[in-house]
Amino acid sequence: MNRTKLGNYFNYRKLSVSEVQSYQDNGYLVLDQILTDQGLEIMMEQCMEAWNKEKEDFDSEKNWLHNALLPNIHHRSELVRDFFFRGPLVDIIEQLIGPNIKGVTSQLTFKMRGNTKPFNWHQDNGYGELEPYNAISCLTSFDIVSKTNGCLWVIPGSHKQGQIQPGLSVDEIKIHREVINQTNESNSIPMPMQPGQCLIFNCWMLHKSDGNLSADRDRRILFLRYADADAVEVYNQRQPRLGRLVRGTTRFPEVEAYEASL
Repeated sequence: MNRTKLGNYFNYRKLSVSEVQSYQDNGYLVLDQILTDQGLEIMMEQCMEAWNKEKEDFDSEKNWLHNALLPNIHHRSELVRDFFFRGPLVDIIEQLIGPNIKGVTSQLTFKMRGNTKPFNWHQDNGYGELEPYNAISCLTSFDIVSKTNGCLWVIPGSHKQGQIQPGLSVDEIKIHREVINQTNESNSIPMPMQPGQCLIFNCWMLHKSDGNLSADRDRRILFLRYADADAVEVYNQRQPRLGRLVRGTTRFPEVEAYEASL
């Protein structure tokens, strides 16, 4: 689908100079209405169809992975795939990372009502340490998100500390070990969101989320992560991180070929 048609679903834009500076200073940025109303409606329909095929309501007998995550959602939703590969985030990420970019993660990150599990302070680069250290997480909300139903909290400027501790090893990733960074959270702030808004933040940004304490509201988020096209996995003998090349070039043939037919 070309960009003209995709404009029915996505709001394309570029960051202003002040927005770029704010991201560099604070480590995060909230993008308003990255999806049109039509785009939000269709994307939610496709994502919920995929979720309901594999998941049920929150089940306290199941682990957090089952209850909260559905990986590779771009394989299951055509509109997510367009959003991930050709949507407005690609232009924005290019401004922040540079001309050569790959998409390295797509997943649904849901806290359905009843899921009161908090996620402790961590850096996303703790779960998958990539170098260069400029990967960006992008969280697009499908719901009204507040402190009641598990919004994210961030510590502005905390990305300037760099990598606080080594990321998980390959074996730790396989067993889904949780990363916990001890920190002074006195300067933390909540990040409430409206449907269609997108929160982006640096791979070193300290963030957490509390459990969903709402009796009648879910907290459904589309999580996408972008990295430099030549980013390598520090935890995996510096092998290139595989991901769809969405802009520019890469020195790794395996990255250039990865999901190129999608």
